Amino acid sequence: MSAIPNAAIGLRWLGQIPYLDSYQAMQEFTAARTPEQQDEIWLCEHPATFTQGLAGQAGHVLAAGDIPVVSTNRGGQVTFHGPGQVVAYPLLNLQRAGYYVKEYVYRVEEAVIRTLAYFGITGHRVAGAPGIYVRLDDPHSHALLPQRPQKRTEGSSAPAPDFTGLGKIAALGIKVSRHCTYHGVALNVAMDLSPFARINPCGYAGLQTVDLSTIGVHTTWEEAAQVLGYQLSVRLAP
Repeated sequence: MSAIPNAAIGLRWLGQIPYLDSYQAMQEFTAARTPEQQDEIWLCEHPATFTQGLAGQAGHVLAAGDIPVVSTNRGGQVTFHGPGQVVAYPLLNLQRAGYYVKEYVYRVEEAVIRTLAYFGITGHRVAGAPGIYVRLDDPHSHALLPQRPQKRTEGSSAPAPDFTGLGKIAALGIKVSRHCTYHGVALNVAMDLSPFARINPCGYAGLQTVDLSTIGVHTTWEEAAQVLGYQLSVRLAP
């Protein structure tokens, strides 16, 4: 595990690692950390794996086939991890950072949006559906989405997500234990997207999933990981 320099929060590159190994390592790191221990952001990719969140419903896995399905303690439903996807695991002490979970999620999403902007792509939030999405007809368009999150009357529930014309490019799933975060965000760079057709991604039937390569951005995993890691370190710093 090697450190990447010049970041506000220390970045560590795990390379390609089995999902269960990283899951166990995150749990052990979080259980053992002291209030003084420095935050870290781990960057890696996984062999083909479906992961199911705490609220996950078995029916959202349509045909796992030869890909293992791993139950986890993160939030959310089922998603897919595989080579060509940058997975970032921020291990933060939110109490020390001075912001709450809602702000943390916003900052993680903002880091993805800034990473996409580096590659000339406009990322969007969708009301009621964590993660980042792009316009399929024009990924470069800055036009605001009608389904973007907007201020709601206090006490009102989030609208049903509307994915019309959109593809999901980054999925988010987190866990907070004793004010400390683990799990994180996955950005699709250049991967085999076909396994997403074997599930209802994040619990949404028919939700299209894209990566940078399918919307015309040709970069390396290493470059995307460096940019995302840097953006997370800047956005998540206290």
